Amino acid sequence: MHAGAQARLVRLDAVDVRWSPRARRWRLEVPWGEAPRLTVPAGTSPAEVRRVLAEKKRWMVEQRASQVPQLGLEKLAIDELQARGDARQIITALAEEGAEQIGVTFERIRIAGQRTLWGSCSPRGTLSFNWRLVLAPLEVLDYVVVHELCHLRVPNHSRAFWSLVERQRPRWRDQRKWLRTHGPELLAFTPNATGPRLTTKGSP
Repeated sequence: MHAGAQARLVRLDAVDVRWSPRARRWRLEVPWGEAPRLTVPAGTSPAEVRRVLAEKKRWMVEQRASQVPQLGLEKLAIDELQARGDARQIITALAEEGAEQIGVTFERIRIAGQRTLWGSCSPRGTLSFNWRLVLAPLEVLDYVVVHELCHLRVPNHSRAFWSLVERQRPRWRDQRKWLRTHGPELLAFTPNATGPRLTTKGSP
């Protein structure tokens, strides 16, 4: 496959296999609620792909078995539009308060539906946040907001950055642990129209 060629995607043994010209080694993941994904370098043979899948079959089963819903979101009817509005309202309030405490300014707040990120900070000062954070505990949402605000002062994850986060939120490790434990389930969540209505934090 020549430079600039497109990646090729094939479903093989219930696994989405992607031959990528950019991949240097294979990477296997089992996303919450989705088919397992194997990314391999463009020149990898089908026989090698099958070898990897056979070798990692038990691991994939174990990963899937560990994905037991714990947040109860599947039982709730969540209006995504309302949840996005609630997220904007709460995040804006937290960001304005946090920016004053840290001594930084931001341009605007963007609420999106990222599938892999909780938040990001652009060089121009736009803070983007995943609307699903409004379904997490408030202290977790607050940590993500403060995390991105700290990037306005230290645009990396250096020791200086984490020291700044520590000064602002001494218990940030507890919130990061929550995200690492429950984040995959929350990121995979898709609103449904059945179940009891959820009133998100900050709603009347």
